[in-house]
Amino acid sequence: METVLAIAAGGALGSVLRHFLNNAVVAVAGPNFPLGIFIINILGSFIMGVFVACFAHFGDPRPSVKVFLTTGILGGFTTFSTFSLDAVMLFERGSYGAASFYIIGSVGFALAGLCIGQILVRTVAG
Repeated sequence: METVLAIAAGGALGSVLRHFLNNAVVAVAGPNFPLGIFIINILGSFIMGVFVACFAHFGDPRPSVKVFLTTGILGGFTTFSTFSLDAVMLFERGSYGAASFYIIGSVGFALAGLCIGQILVRTVAG
């Protein structure tokens, strides 16, 4: 039960963080391109890389803390279901170039973010 509560609490926090960051980006960049979710998925993947590398180098935290951070916060924060909807909507609007960039960029930069997060921790940890 502790694990379920940790995931639920983290998921709520991550979802609220996603909401506010996405709204802040839309307020600055406008609504024509889903830049907020684009940034969120890359940032979330980077943070996942940092967490995974920290767990490997410094030891795993308690299981409830680990799932709170990963499945909970980052699961609520990143949103590939929203990503999928945004990609389809760009295609439906006829924005094929933007849709292609969004799909390729989201996946490519998210993978790069995860790797960079791991490399950063490995470099700092020695």
